[in-house]
Amino acid sequence: MARARQEHPVTARLSDGTIARVVRSEFASGWELDVDGTPQSHVDLDDPTHLHFEYVARMGAVIDRLRMPGQPITAVHLGAGALTLPRYIEATRPGSRQQVVELEAALVELVRGELPLPRGASIRVRTGDARAVLEKLPPGLVGQVDLLVSDVYSGAQTPAHVTSLEFHRAAARTLAPDGVLLVNVADGPGLAFARRQVATVQAVLEHVAVLAEVQVLKGRRFGNLVIAASPAPLPTEWLPRLMAAGPHPAKVAWGAELDDFARGARVVTDADAVPSPKPQASIFER
Repeated sequence: MARARQEHPVTARLSDGTIARVVRSEFASGWELDVDGTPQSHVDLDDPTHLHFEYVARMGAVIDRLRMPGQPITAVHLGAGALTLPRYIEATRPGSRQQVVELEAALVELVRGELPLPRGASIRVRTGDARAVLEKLPPGLVGQVDLLVSDVYSGAQTPAHVTSLEFHRAAARTLAPDGVLLVNVADGPGLAFARRQVATVQAVLEHVAVLAEVQVLKGRRFGNLVIAASPAPLPTEWLPRLMAAGPHPAKVAWGAELDDFARGARVVTDADAVPSPKPQASIFER
């Protein structure tokens, strides 16, 4: 497989004027996609099962429990990044049918050129707005998706239109009866944005859990929280042990604890949706 070049960062200019770069990771084997100074994705071409970013590893932990181990799944990814999770699913569940939606054609071209996908992988990449494509998925996918990942970012923020009740209703319609929605939410102290996101997902799907690093879930520092939701009960009994065993001890909240977390938070609608809070630049300093 071709390797990304390392003599100089390879860049692409996106539609909003920001610069995307593929650079060698300073902290782990592999490569990082950086957009406007914000690390977006990590990819290890030699080992696609290596999930370096904490929140991505938590998503991988949930994906591992879908269906039987190694069984192919149908997955839709909103937001491409460097295609880290599609690569992971292809490696751990060969034969899976995957569709990726990404707004920035230049980003897709950069990633596919510098970090090529495995030959023969059934990963289709479509260019377009995540919500617009989601709302017009082919009838054959509606109600048939085992995994829907919502990880849409413009720079360091999630756009408002993919945070609302209307968006999550469209997402829920795609899921199989036991399919799982995974949402990456970034928030800081107080977690006002994350609490509203949890309340919004709870208004659409009955079974919801949140996975995060302990200090992030307590609202003590900026970080990522993963919302996992499904029409069917989640196998939550294995999650606390699995999260605690990892290199970054984390917490899983569900049931009454999650209800308390979201208590008083208003459901987000298209009428009042806002982007996720912008982190301080110092968070991403090397």
